[in-house]
Order: sequence, then structure tokens, then C-alpha cells
Amino acid sequence: MKANKLTPNLEVTNIRETIEFYQSVLDFSLVMAVPETQDGIEQTLADEKEYVYALVRKDRVEMMFQRTDSFKEDIPLAKDLSMGASVSFYMEIEGLDSFYNQIKGKGLNPTELKTAWYGMREFYITDNNGYILGFAEKSAE
Repeated sequence: MKANKLTPNLEVTNIRETIEFYQSVLDFSLVMAVPETQDGIEQTLADEKEYVYALVRKDRVEMMFQRTDSFKEDIPLAKDLSMGASVSFYMEIEGLDSFYNQIKGKGLNPTELKTAWYGMREFYITDNNGYILGFAEKSAE
């Protein structure tokens, strides 16, 4: 087996609100969205539509979001599971200090910026669905 990439698909309650969070807070861009009619793929959200799926990207990181009903229908293993998981999504970034200050300025209450025992400076936030997002940069020390 050759693994080419990993793109998490997160169950969410509201696609539009999730996209807005990832765009406004984390500067991700919408790649595509699927309306609940599931009759096409769109690159922008229409005000009068609801969506069941979206793909966002920031540099080399992609994340998928799927509305709960669609997620549980497409992934039968998730049928009886509650939303969320005991997992964090850990992203290595450049410009950690500046980004940390931006996050604090948006009132998101990040964890303290610290250097972990494995040499990464890092902090964590939760997104609008309660998923844990970690941001890290190699320590200069």
C-alpha cells in the first residue's frame, strides 16, 4: 500500500457556520460544497441553500466537513456514535507567534503557548463544532 494523503472528514451540524469559522479564523478557502439536493458541486455558497458537504484548504492542509445526517448515511460505522472524537488535529505552521496573537485577538481562548518536551512550540483551540485544533512550529532552541 502507498499512502498519498490524509484528509479528515468531520461530522458537523452546520456546513455554512463551519466554513465561516475556518475562513474567518483560520484563513482556509472553500474548494467546493455540495448542496443538500446533491445535484452538483459549487465553489461558493448560495444564501438560499443548505449544504451537506464541503472541502476547505489552507496551503497543503485540506479538511472535509459533512452534515450529521449525510455523514451517518454515508458512513454506517458512525450510525450510533455521537459527534466528535477523542482526537486533536495537529498542524505544523510557520509564524506561530503571530498566528497565536491573531487567535487571542479573536477571543477564542487558546491554550497557553508553550514548548513541549519534544521540541515543538504549540497551542490548541476548539473550532465551532468542538473539535480540537493544535498549531505548532519547531522551537528555535
